[in-house]
Amino acid sequence: MASLRHQKAPVIGILFEVLNRDLGLLFLCNVLGAFGDGLFSVQLPIYLSDNLKATATEIGILYAVMSLLAALTLLVAGLLADKYDRKKIMIAGWIAWIPAPLIFSIAGDWLQALPGMVLWGFWLGGPTTTAYIVATANKAKMTLTFTTISAAWSLGYIFSPALGGYMSAAVGMQYVFYSATIFYALACITLSFIRSQRATNATCQTPQEKQSSFQLLKNRKLMTLSVFFASLMFTLMLFRPFMTKFVRDVYLYDNFHIGVLGSVLFFGSAILGIWLGRFGDRRRKSGALAISLLMCSASTLIIVLSGNFPLLLVAFFVAGGSYLTWSLMGAIVAPLAPESIRARWISIPQTLSMFTSFVAPYIGGVLYDASPYYPMYFAIALTFVIALLSFIKVLDS
Repeated sequence: MASLRHQKAPVIGILFEVLNRDLGLLFLCNVLGAFGDGLFSVQLPIYLSDNLKATATEIGILYAVMSLLAALTLLVAGLLADKYDRKKIMIAGWIAWIPAPLIFSIAGDWLQALPGMVLWGFWLGGPTTTAYIVATANKAKMTLTFTTISAAWSLGYIFSPALGGYMSAAVGMQYVFYSATIFYALACITLSFIRSQRATNATCQTPQEKQSSFQLLKNRKLMTLSVFFASLMFTLMLFRPFMTKFVRDVYLYDNFHIGVLGSVLFFGSAILGIWLGRFGDRRRKSGALAISLLMCSASTLIIVLSGNFPLLLVAFFVAGGSYLTWSLMGAIVAPLAPESIRARWISIPQTLSMFTSFVAPYIGGVLYDASPYYPMYFAIALTFVIALLSFIKVLDS
């Protein structure tokens, strides 16, 4: 009877069954921050193009810079998170994000938006949050915990892109950017209430725990995973900055319709993320990742083939399942590491992923300038191939 009641638990019960006090606050922080992020991020490529007169190549350069800064800060964050209070490092990451929307609001051209992209690229929370979750979560529900925290980000996005699209048409993008700044600040304040956490250093460290970050690069298992996720992130960053621009340029939808599609995208991510998390814990984590990538390939194919708005709604909902790569990476890689070096361990695949993908938006922009369809074609083919590769058991912890 207990198992039957568990199987019939409502979605909201499933969502919160893995959250303790600190993870609940982290969940709320992500909801608030994502709401602010969603107000403008879906429309940002269009804003850069229409308001700041940036070409697709120049938009690609801006996103490439953001990815490069993310790569640099992820490795630094991993080193800091194994030495200092992880709570303070996560808060510092949010503080760096707060001015970014304000910079976009006052930029007069795409180069003046560059400092905003630089700050937006400070991903101090990447390995730090991953290490914090692993140390706090129920080990039997690790994948579900990661996808639930990721679902918090998606929940914040459900209404904000549509609201941001409406606000941009009604009062202008400047007020959208101001609102985003407020929500970033609220997310930062919420995070200040979680408990502090430091890495637990064993009295007698193993040789692996004494290794530097560069020595960890010799670990074959870690490097296999790092190369795999680096290839995956390169593929995703090749086309994602241009998804909404494709819908606007090819099918001529306005900002409000694009905002609605963005909301549906992250609603799909929230709903599908919970299911994929359960699948990963009960079956295989790599299987959950493969399914999310097949969703990416299939949804992109629908977007390319049809501009019918109801079909686009379905496609963007399914595409939401592919927005869990970062959380699934954490669920697969982080449990393999000793606690005392966990943040540094996870920072290596995250850093290599961002380093190898920072040129992807630029390449995507060049392809988009040649034809809006080219980045989408690459996405369809490459995500399908990587989905097949992700079934390899070496990806499972």
